[in-house]
Amino acid sequence: MADRVYIFDTTLRDGEQSPGCSMNTPEKLRLARQLVELGVDILEAGFPIASEGDYEAVEAVSREYPWVQVAALARCVRGDIERALQALKPAKRPRLHCFIATSDIHLKYKLKMTQEQVFEDAVKSVELARQYVDDVEFSAEDATRTDPDFLCRISKAVIEAGARTVNIPDTVGYTVPDEYAAIIGRLVKEIGDRAVISVHTHDDLGLAVANSLAAVHAGARQIECTINGIGERAGNCSLEEVVMIMKTRPEQVPYITGIRTELLFPLSQLLTETIGVGVQPNKAIVGRNAFAHEAGIHQDGYLKERSTYEIIRPETVGVPEGKLVLGKHSGRHALGQRCKDLGYPLDRAELERIYEAFIQLADRKKGILDEDILALVHRELEHEAGAWRLDHLAVNSDGATAVRVRLEHSGKLESRTSTSHDVTAAIAEVIGAITNTQGRIENYRIIAVEQSPHPRVELRATIEGLEFSGVAEGPEPYAALANAYLAAVNRYQQGVQLRERTPAATSLTS
Repeated sequence: MADRVYIFDTTLRDGEQSPGCSMNTPEKLRLARQLVELGVDILEAGFPIASEGDYEAVEAVSREYPWVQVAALARCVRGDIERALQALKPAKRPRLHCFIATSDIHLKYKLKMTQEQVFEDAVKSVELARQYVDDVEFSAEDATRTDPDFLCRISKAVIEAGARTVNIPDTVGYTVPDEYAAIIGRLVKEIGDRAVISVHTHDDLGLAVANSLAAVHAGARQIECTINGIGERAGNCSLEEVVMIMKTRPEQVPYITGIRTELLFPLSQLLTETIGVGVQPNKAIVGRNAFAHEAGIHQDGYLKERSTYEIIRPETVGVPEGKLVLGKHSGRHALGQRCKDLGYPLDRAELERIYEAFIQLADRKKGILDEDILALVHRELEHEAGAWRLDHLAVNSDGATAVRVRLEHSGKLESRTSTSHDVTAAIAEVIGAITNTQGRIENYRIIAVEQSPHPRVELRATIEGLEFSGVAEGPEPYAALANAYLAAVNRYQQGVQLRERTPAATSLTS
């Protein structure tokens, strides 16, 4: 039988550390639901000490999915560990994931500690965590640039202290497959079956997936990875790539996972829509061109026999057999299925409301794209939840720019005017005055959309010190910009509402 490899998903933790990829708690909960359905073994939901939002996200995911193995990250510091344990209290199968840097370069320049001090903190932290949870994972940050003898020594010590999993991260994407396999192989030999050896790779040299597979061949049995490969700098090991390599080439990579691969593409789409950061068209498995054939020779071979140019059937990863383009003659069932494929299963009332808006759009536009459907879903569902909507916008550029905005909220209209030399700043200021939020538009871009007469605006905004994305489409660029900023404001206020409903944290001893 093939050996079982456990998938530790860190999309909600390391993944959101990508610049511009932060997520609020409702967004993390929506993604968590899809990750649970996907079949990940461990779901790392956040770094609770990092921010109130991260704490709330871990606590909310633990409460919503109590029987899922939820992990929270903590430095080898008592305050971090206690905060993470608090957030994990609703979980029935919590994992405390603690880490400390072990390489000489980190010890000298970042921690200013000796190896013995790091060793002592690591052991004490694992012992502290084990007082409250059975499942503790220890990570030796920058392990691939750590002295091998010290790495073995500290790994064995934390296992003696109670760690069930020892993670060997290639924190800066520095190692290469043969070297990584040698590091992992030595640890597996010295540790035996006393703990699971885990790997966490970064893609700075484009080797994250290759390094993870080399480590598995050497005896590692947990891979830490993310959807779309998002993460710090160049990103993490891509979950969809490493899983599909095992599934597609079992004779060379004889390992299995619990992942339902047909959900990979819908989840990739949901993540892209949530963070506003897409994958490159030629991205393996989930890119727009991953199953496209343009060259004449390729098309001829494909039409005669698919396997000539296609090693994975699209439906295996959840890509529709053919690009499903919806139009005004499409029925509710097709629309509902497409929404589900995009990560938004709808009840009957929601589908009916969105279908009416869909038909109106289809009368104006030939061929409705996924992006159009997502925009409809957001607009209609946010409105149902009492979100702000743009009712009117006017821009007067005689001299200083005057922006007048009228917003609708729960059936009531409110309007304000702001004057500035910068229309972008004026839009954010006047919307902020109406919605009682302080924010600014950091950057935005206007994109021409295929088969659509209307441009799309994608932006990043800072609201009350937190970063959000917003997307909107419309015939007038300023109105689209205002709607995109309103989408970001609504996401911020959804998070505030959730915090108000979340019970206050209790002490570890309660």
